[in-house]
Amino acid sequence: MSLKEFERLNEVVTKLRDPENGCPWDLEQTHRTLLKYLMEESYEFMHAVEEDDTDQMEDELGDVLLQVVLHSVIAKQAGKFDIESVSKRIADKMVRRHPHVFGDIQTKDVDQIKKNWEEIKSEERAAKADSKPAYEIDKDLLAFPALTSSAKIGKKTGKINFDWEDATQVVYKVEEEWQELKEELAPFPKFNHERVKEELGDFLFSVAQLARHLKIDPEVALRDANVKFKNRFNQVEDMAKERGIALRESSQSELEHLWQEVKYNEKKQSDSE
Repeated sequence: MSLKEFERLNEVVTKLRDPENGCPWDLEQTHRTLLKYLMEESYEFMHAVEEDDTDQMEDELGDVLLQVVLHSVIAKQAGKFDIESVSKRIADKMVRRHPHVFGDIQTKDVDQIKKNWEEIKSEERAAKADSKPAYEIDKDLLAFPALTSSAKIGKKTGKINFDWEDATQVVYKVEEEWQELKEELAPFPKFNHERVKEELGDFLFSVAQLARHLKIDPEVALRDANVKFKNRFNQVEDMAKERGIALRESSQSELEHLWQEVKYNEKKQSDSE
C-alpha cells in the first residue's frame, strides 16, 4: 500500500513549520492554540456524515488529518513524538484490544467483545497508575463535549450504585433543579450571574441524566434539535421571501407568526401521513 500522499502531507506541514521559511501563522501555533480547530474540524466531519455527503466527508476528514499531522510535527520539533510513533502507539493499542482478531480468543459475540475491551482498558489504566489514589470519577471523563461527559459520569456512578432507580425519579430531580434556577433568576434583570450559571449547569447535568435513563444520547438529541430548528427557520426564511417580507426588518411577533405557521403546516402534513 502506497502512502506517498500521506508522506507528502507530512512534508507540506513540516515546511509550513520551518523556522526560517515557514508560514508565520503556523509557526505561532501550539498544541493549545490549535485545540479549537481540532474540535471544529471533527464536528464538521460529523456533520458531513449526518448529511451523507461523501465528497464533503473526504474534504473534512482531510482537515482532521491535517490537525493530527500538525500536532505531530509540533511535537517532533519539540523532541517529544512524531507521526510515526503516534501511528505505532495506536496500532499497538488496536492489536492489544482486539484479541479476538489478533490473538487466540475465539468469539463473535459483540457483548463479549465489548466486555473484553473494557477489561483490557482497565488493565492499561492500572499499568499506567502512579502513586496517586485512583478515583472512580476521574479527569478522563471530562475529555468529551459537556453533555456527553455528563452522561458518561452518570453511567459510571450508576455502576457503583449511586444513581436513581428509574427515569421517573430523575424527572423530579430535573424539576427540582429547574425550580432552583428560577429562584436565582427571580430578581431579573439584577440576578447573580455566577449563581445562575451554576444552577443552569446543574439543570443541564440533570437533563443529561434523564436522557441517559431514557437510553437517549443527550449530545445526539441536542444535535437533532439543532437540525430541526435550522430546517424550520429555513422554512420561515422561504416563507418571508415568498411574501416579500424583509426578515431583518421584521418584528419578533411577525417572525413568531411565521414560525407558528411553519409548525402548523408540519403538524398538518404529519397528521395526513
